[in-house]
This record gives sequence, structure tokens and C-alpha cells, in this order.
Amino acid sequence: MAGAYDDRDGKIWMDGKLVEWRDANVHLLTHGLHYASSVFEGERCYNGKIFESRRHSERLIASAKWLDFEIPYTVDELEAAKYEMLKANGWTDAYVRAVAWRASGEDMGVSARRNPVRVGIAGWEWGNYYGDAKMKGARLDVAKWKRPSPETIPVHAKAAGLYMICTMSKHVAESKGCSDALFMDYRGYVAEATGANIFFVKDGEVHTPKPDCFLNGITRQTVIGMLNDRQIKVHERHIMPEELEGFEQCWLTGTAAEVTPVGEIGDWRFEVGALTRDMSDSYEKLVRA
Repeated sequence: MAGAYDDRDGKIWMDGKLVEWRDANVHLLTHGLHYASSVFEGERCYNGKIFESRRHSERLIASAKWLDFEIPYTVDELEAAKYEMLKANGWTDAYVRAVAWRASGEDMGVSARRNPVRVGIAGWEWGNYYGDAKMKGARLDVAKWKRPSPETIPVHAKAAGLYMICTMSKHVAESKGCSDALFMDYRGYVAEATGANIFFVKDGEVHTPKPDCFLNGITRQTVIGMLNDRQIKVHERHIMPEELEGFEQCWLTGTAAEVTPVGEIGDWRFEVGALTRDMSDSYEKLVRA
């Protein structure tokens, strides 16, 4: 499938039914468009099965509650809708995007309590998020923006508005020939990339930033479990930028990113080593099991 995302053949699930792809539209005065009152999930389907599908549906509902609205569907209903959409499009391997938002209604200011909540589930066939970086290691820029304090935004929601600085930072990174950008947080600690969590290796042990002001990704949690199964020590902690010089390997994790090696972050260099390769290959086997 190719072309603009609003001009394709296929089916999208919206508000309880399948609609033609080009008819999956919303009004200009949709509250989510003006005030970012929208949450979403990114999921991957492998061999006909969405990896950790229920956890994604549960997080979608939780994210909406963080933004003070209720999704009008249960986890079971969302699960059925995702597979209905996949079946209608004939996909067994695809990326799945579920989104819920405050729609147009009686309110069109900051408050939107009288507006309905709408839900859509789309999908598309998608290869490696970072292209050939999956094999040779991604190059990362260092973003000028910082992940904000939990006192300023609902940092544990997967909410559309939280990605504004991600888009800007990724644009800058791409203009420099990089695949992505690394954020520090509001305290100056290493945080995450624009759409992926990050891991480092030193002396056979793994270090990863503590997710106290950004999303604790489902893929991140899966990879930590895989490392624990191998009895590899994992340190979830605050990491200062100057520590990057001492790390030997680095990788990113995320539904889109899967497990992607990192070769460079700014002036820091990393080996695409044996543990990184093992985690990438083992994750690929796990999701297709």
C-alpha cells in the first residue's frame, strides 16, 4: 500500500462499524484537532496476531482517563474491532493504529464535557521504522527540547499532544541525516527517543532510564523481561548525559522501532554488539512465535 494516508483503498473501523478508507473523516471543528484531546496506540500484527494486543487496549482506555474522558468501548470490544479491521483488509502482518478523541459537539472552547468521544482503528503494512538502521545501527541527534515534569502534563498517557516536541525534534534530526533524536528530561537526565525507549550496555550489564516522566513502553517492559530471563542485570535508573561516553552498546525499543541498534548519538559512538543483536533477533522470534 502506498500514497497519501487519506487516499487509499481499504477499510477503517470507526465508531462501531467498518467504513471505506476515504470516508473515515472528522469535522474541522473536532475538539481533538484544536486542543489535542486525543489518545492513541501503535501496535504490530505478526502472522495474524497482534503482539500484546490487550495491554495496548487497556493502555488506550487508561490514557483517555488521564485526559479526563471515557472511551465508550470495552477492552473486548476494542480487541474485536482491531481484528475485524485486519480481516477486512486481508492483512496478517500490519501496523495497527487505534485512536480516541473528543469530537465536535456543543462545546468549542477549552472545555469539552458535552462533546462525544469517538474511536477509530486503522492499519497499514509497514516495514522497519528506521529502515536499514535496523541492521547497521541508527544515528541519533540530541534534541533541544526536554521531556517535561509530571507536574505539567499527564506523562504516562499516550496522548497526541505530548508528541509535538517529538515531531519537531525528529524533523531537525532528519535534516542532519539522523534517524531520530534523544531527549533529556526536565532535570537533565537521559530520557528517551521521539517514539522509543532506550537501553545501554556496559560490562555485560544493561542500563535504561527510569520512566518517571515518560511512557514506560510495552516493548520496553517486554525486553526487560527477556533480559531478566537471561539473568542479565538491568539497572533502571537516572542516567546523566556524560555517562554515555562509557557505554559500549545501545538500542531502542518500541512497537514501531521493535529492537533497533544505535550506532551514534551526537558525538558518542556505540558498537552494534552481540547482546544488541541477540535482543533484536530474539524479539523478532518472540513476536512471531
